[in-house]
Amino acid sequence: MTSVTTVLILLLVVVIASGLSRMLPIAIPRPLVQIACGAAIGLVADIRVEFDSELFFLLLLPPLLFLDGWRIPKDELLKDRSTVLELALGLVAFTVVGMGLFIHWMIPSMPLGVAFALAAVLSPTDPIAVSAIARRVSIPRRMMHILEGESLLNDATGLVCFRFAVAAVATGTFSPVEAAATFVWVAAGGLIVGVGVTVAIMRAKEYIGRRFGEDSGSNILVSLLIPFAAYLTAEETGCSGILAAVGAGVAMSFAEATGQALAATRVRRRAVWDMIQFASNGVVFVLLGEQLPAILPKAQQTVGLTGHSSPLWLAAYVLATAAVITALRFVWASVSLSITWFRTWQRLGIPAPSLARLTVAMACAGPRGAVTLAGVLTLPLVLPSGEPFPARDLAIFIAMGVIITSLLIASIGLPLAMRGLVLPEEPSTDAEDDRARVAAAEAAIARIEEVQHAMAEGRPDADRYVEIASRLMDLYRTRIENRSGDDTARAREDEAIERRMRVAAVQASREAVLRLLIERQIGSAVATRLMQEFDLLEARYMA
Repeated sequence: MTSVTTVLILLLVVVIASGLSRMLPIAIPRPLVQIACGAAIGLVADIRVEFDSELFFLLLLPPLLFLDGWRIPKDELLKDRSTVLELALGLVAFTVVGMGLFIHWMIPSMPLGVAFALAAVLSPTDPIAVSAIARRVSIPRRMMHILEGESLLNDATGLVCFRFAVAAVATGTFSPVEAAATFVWVAAGGLIVGVGVTVAIMRAKEYIGRRFGEDSGSNILVSLLIPFAAYLTAEETGCSGILAAVGAGVAMSFAEATGQALAATRVRRRAVWDMIQFASNGVVFVLLGEQLPAILPKAQQTVGLTGHSSPLWLAAYVLATAAVITALRFVWASVSLSITWFRTWQRLGIPAPSLARLTVAMACAGPRGAVTLAGVLTLPLVLPSGEPFPARDLAIFIAMGVIITSLLIASIGLPLAMRGLVLPEEPSTDAEDDRARVAAAEAAIARIEEVQHAMAEGRPDADRYVEIASRLMDLYRTRIENRSGDDTARAREDEAIERRMRVAAVQASREAVLRLLIERQIGSAVATRLMQEFDLLEARYMA
């Protein structure tokens, strides 16, 4: 019961921290509030979470990486693929080498392999923290998509490099050629396994659904199991389970494009996955704060091995590491953006913003988060020889400190850098939206005609079906006219006004039903059914 109680308390703290972050008058990222609440628990409450690092890694990372691969906009990612790859692959390698050498120089008592492992686990960025800031700070859509794509890929590449570095520390040997060949095999194999597992499971699910019908609950559970199946299968075959989870998520997005799942299943599944993402990320940051009071004295003992006794050296190590990792990101982003975005803007004759300000914004928008913490906590306690893993507690403390510092840099520096910064406007998607809506309305009219003829054939009251079909087709013809005429801007304004009125009407309907329920004029079953209908309608109009 102690473990169950601890989990429940952690989830409660996640909820409380989320509420506090919304109440604060300034834009403090939710992860920082969660860390503060976790630290308060670690200081005042008798709660100590003992980690099984492999279990922690397995339970948290596959679903988060899977969801990133599933939901990231693929078209936007492909459009800026060169920038994303430069940041996600080139910057990771640049960070691992540069930070590894710097950390070993700064802390000679930390072996070079451990320094590289720490640098590798610090290289992935966390888009959840940026998203939390973006709710109060306007970040251009294209820049946000690049940050999301970078995080999707650098999570995988950073953690793969981290495992290579840990293996080198454990075995005492490292061959660059062998590591490069193994990386290619591990990465390619992981992606293939992830895609293969997802395709196989989705094909089996679709076959069963066609033969025996679909069950929303089991389909949602299948989607929860896919990232773990991909991860474990890849690990058993010697490939990267991390990249397998990413590949599974990307494959899932394409599988979903077939539209096989029922609408109710998709709505419920989206809600389930939103909850899992919220809870998983929240628990990670709360645990980070909860672990800080216990890690601090152990890290201070490790600092003593360097000849320093003051705990201020811990703060110096954290600040120096965060400063250098931000500087490396600034340098790389400056070169990358000048090669990609700015060269394109110059070729097209588009006025470009200040490269320095844009680079500062990109450098600040690199907070570390859940992946960094989950990775660093998997550092083994002992080496195969039985000796303690060198400088483990110090590495964990530095990683935790850099997470907090990078979140502060993002929450303070990013709003300042984005103030007044205007990127060239992206091509409007209104034409695509109009084209899609017209095609959908035309398809709906054709299908209504087919159904009307099939249902009315041979019936004496066929005119009823004609009248109902005509009424429905008139609605779709109106949509086509609104999207095909010259005055589409006014039509969109009319639709926005109509949506607002519909939302108000749905809310009034919900209040009336609740009032009838309170007065016991209707039963709870009827009220529940109507409330679900109203919720779906409001969600549709608010989308």
